[in-house]
Amino acid sequence: MNIYIGNLPFETTEEDLKQAFEAHGEVTSAQIIVDRYTGKSRGFAFVEMADDAAGEAAIEAMNGSDFGGRQLKVSKANRSGGGGGRG
Repeated sequence: MNIYIGNLPFETTEEDLKQAFEAHGEVTSAQIIVDRYTGKSRGFAFVEMADDAAGEAAIEAMNGSDFGGRQLKVSKANRSGGGGGRG
């Protein structure tokens, strides 16, 4: 299951995210989205969990929780990879 995490503290590392989400199940990847020009965090990330049950448990536990002084926004990711918005 792919999970979106928003409102991340900018100093969060991918290892920090992985450790936080491993409390709920196996994490297969953690990716913080960075600005392509500055290389700095944009304040959101995606975590992939090995199974849906672990993913649902992580969303339930982590959404709204305090992480580094910020309240996380955690939900199932909608990354279809499609392009374009409506014009």
